[in-house]
Amino acid sequence: QVQLVESGGGSVQAGVSLRLSCAASRRTFNNYAMGWFRQAPGKERDFVAAIKRSGISTYYADSVKGRFTISRDNDKITVYLQMNSLKPEDTAVYYCAADSDYNSLLAGVVDYWGQGTQVTVSS
Repeated sequence: QVQLVESGGGSVQAGVSLRLSCAASRRTFNNYAMGWFRQAPGKERDFVAAIKRSGISTYYADSVKGRFTISRDNDKITVYLQMNSLKPEDTAVYYCAADSDYNSLLAGVVDYWGQGTQVTVSS
């Protein structure tokens, strides 16, 4: 079992930056591909970004490409989502995710989810 705990959400103005963190409970974190998803009110949960176990390869949704950066620190068993130039449409609950298979994670088929952290962006 891997427990994931997100932090770093908040209410901000459009154009500013936030960094989300997701701390894992076990060193086996390093065996998992990691990702971020988000769910806006009344909408389905959508993929945002993913990173392979090695941290070398990343993948982003078109809506955040060039503004968001996913990274991981395997020593700290933590994954990050740096969000720049935030827009009101980025408002959502952001979920950290872990899966042993990178392609499954990209498809939203995930072994482990965090509890979510709220990000609210006002114009």
